Amino acid sequence: MNMRDPVIYRILYTPHYRQGNKWCIYPMYDYAHPLQDAIESITHSMCSLEFENNRPLYDWCRDNVGIEENKKPHQYEFAKIRITRTVMGKRHLIKMVESGIVDGWDDPRMPTLSALRRRGFTPSAIREFILRAGISKVYNNVDIRLLEFCQRDELNAAAKRRIAILEPVPVVITNYPEDKIEYFEVSNNPGDESAGTRKLAFGKYLYIDKSDFEEFPPPKFFRLKPGGEVRLMGAYIIKCEEVIKNDDGSIRELRCSIDPETGGKNPPDGRKIKGTMHWLAKTHADKININLYDYLFTQDDMADIPEGKSFEDYINPESKLEYKDCLLEKGTLELDERFQFVRMGYFIKDSKSGGTFNRIVTLKDGYKV
Repeated sequence: MNMRDPVIYRILYTPHYRQGNKWCIYPMYDYAHPLQDAIESITHSMCSLEFENNRPLYDWCRDNVGIEENKKPHQYEFAKIRITRTVMGKRHLIKMVESGIVDGWDDPRMPTLSALRRRGFTPSAIREFILRAGISKVYNNVDIRLLEFCQRDELNAAAKRRIAILEPVPVVITNYPEDKIEYFEVSNNPGDESAGTRKLAFGKYLYIDKSDFEEFPPPKFFRLKPGGEVRLMGAYIIKCEEVIKNDDGSIRELRCSIDPETGGKNPPDGRKIKGTMHWLAKTHADKININLYDYLFTQDDMADIPEGKSFEDYINPESKLEYKDCLLEKGTLELDERFQFVRMGYFIKDSKSGGTFNRIVTLKDGYKV
């Protein structure tokens, strides 16, 4: 059908927006495509599957304009890639932008390259994802967790570790001097000795994460609880002695004591401590904001929407969680790199807000390659 009197260009006596009245011929896509490929020395012109029926017209134009045989380009078709938990169609993406569902084309939840860059995905991880997904003539729905796996695998080996606290709870060490600060040496990356170490400050006033304390803990809760002991990562074993609350019942501070014999080493009496927590000294922490991102949609295959429904019915209301007044290990805010925040995932500083970090991917996932 494409070879039955095809229109290859139109004549229109209207000024061109750039060329003025220089010419009046406006080529159609099927004519311009093979000519441009030949002019630019393209050998393999890769098109999506809907252009398969246009290939005879592509070949006819190519063969009838005097292109040398060894310089003739060839068109190859492949199926567009679809990714779970997102939409790739521009009409859907622009609707999300215009309706305010997302913050713009570079919103870190979007599948655009600008969004992936802002989210923190590296070109090498995206390239690895494309290679693993492969090229096919059949439409396929690639699991978005494969992209996350490729990025996580790369960052696990390369990213330096830092401590961040999502919801800080103050801790006062009752048996530690008021004006004393000491430093514990911790690894920048346990899997890479060449990454070196850094010194972590310890003092009387600390912060731990809210999720690491339970006043009435469930069974097998191995973090901090009244009367319980845990290891502060790389430092002392502490014991919770008292919970101080505000008038509304929220925790104002935890009063704890350290075992001074356990600074970076096991208890001399041989007792076993199951829990280990991350922490920060009050004097050595910067305030930041943290964005935790999840999938934009609640359904895997967004091309398989029941009749009467639209993609808007499957928007994930928790695709972006914002946390204010978080804490970050001092000295990290000035650095522009990707980090693993201990026990939280991999993060990068947001390109539009220097005091905000975006989570790239979580630490673990059940995806199997």
